[in-house]
Amino acid sequence: MVRNQFADNQGDSELAMLVAPTLDELEQLQKAVAIMTEDEKKQVYSLNDEQVQKIAADAGIDPANFAIFINGYVLHYKRVS
Repeated sequence: MVRNQFADNQGDSELAMLVAPTLDELEQLQKAVAIMTEDEKKQVYSLNDEQVQKIAADAGIDPANFAIFINGYVLHYKRVS
């Protein structure tokens, strides 16, 4: 329901994805985080696009989904910090 409410052509569905990930998206995120090094986890806000893509490839997950979650986390981190 939340995702449908935000579905449009302006990227708002990405926000809904962060609020209400599907089970598959959540499992993909868990796989990626599980293979990240401690440094990558501590410095997630400094990961570049190539690093995010490499982590996604190594985890065997959708790189676009992982990038959306990383970007959302970084935006939240910068807002809170």
